[in-house]
Amino acid sequence: MISKLIFLNKIMRLLIVEDENKTAAYLSKGLTENGFIVDVANDGEEGLFLATNQHYDLIILDVMLPKVDGWTIISEIKNRLLSVRVLFLTARDDIEDRVKGLNLGADDYLVKPFAFSELLARVRSLLRRDMNNPSLDNISVADLKVDLIKHKAFRGSERLDLTPKEFALLTLLMQRTGEVLSRTLISELVWDINFDSDTNVIDVAIRRLRNKIDDPFQKKLIHTVRGIGYVLEER
Repeated sequence: MISKLIFLNKIMRLLIVEDENKTAAYLSKGLTENGFIVDVANDGEEGLFLATNQHYDLIILDVMLPKVDGWTIISEIKNRLLSVRVLFLTARDDIEDRVKGLNLGADDYLVKPFAFSELLARVRSLLRRDMNNPSLDNISVADLKVDLIKHKAFRGSERLDLTPKEFALLTLLMQRTGEVLSRTLISELVWDINFDSDTNVIDVAIRRLRNKIDDPFQKKLIHTVRGIGYVLEER
């Protein structure tokens, strides 16, 4: 199961490796609602494949997994010198296990049962350690502003009422301001689907977003590049 959204001042992609379906669904839903791109692997073998073949900013990893355990996954990640933060989320609460996880290279260790608010705070804290991102909280273009931590958008002083997908679409356009984004790229990053070229899903989504951030205001920020896609910029 894969669901994609945008967080912070770049595309932040998370991998959850968790074999308990209810826990995986709970995590995926909560993190997606908070603006992250979320991929889920339900066993260690799939998790190891995704972790070593795709780029992630952070991996939430269980220890006790079918096929391949979490210790093996993080060891392989570190052996390959992959640049990704790892947060262990597991029922194994012995001090020895915590020490082992951290010694293997984990950035944090959280024991089940857990409060989602704490997990979310730890995820954000780990991602903030990337000093290459000087501004992790806000993006602004003209008088359009997005608060990526509080998940709010404003045009001037007016709060914009956006759905999660609209917020994701707006953030993508803003983080790549001035760049023309094709419908295919938008569909892959926001919906994780390659929409059929005969459908108008992206055009409808853009139209609804324009209704909220452009139509009530004199200055228009979302522009159509005929035959290619869309760009958000101040003209």
